[in-house]
Amino acid sequence: MKHSEFWVRMDQHLGFAYARVWAGQHVMRELGGRTAAEALEQGEPPKTVWRAVHATLGLPASER
Repeated sequence: MKHSEFWVRMDQHLGFAYARVWAGQHVMRELGGRTAAEALEQGEPPKTVWRAVHATLGLPASER
């Protein structure tokens, strides 16, 4: 998964503006106590970050 695909998925589920706010503020245990934005900035693969977001938001398996 590329960063651009990650953000498309975020936008689809949370909306363009809120996706960025949520990614920058919501701390996830699955990411070692980091936000999605922090994890991406620190080199975490977008697929790994998406899996954490997916689990946190409780999205359907078809959206994985």
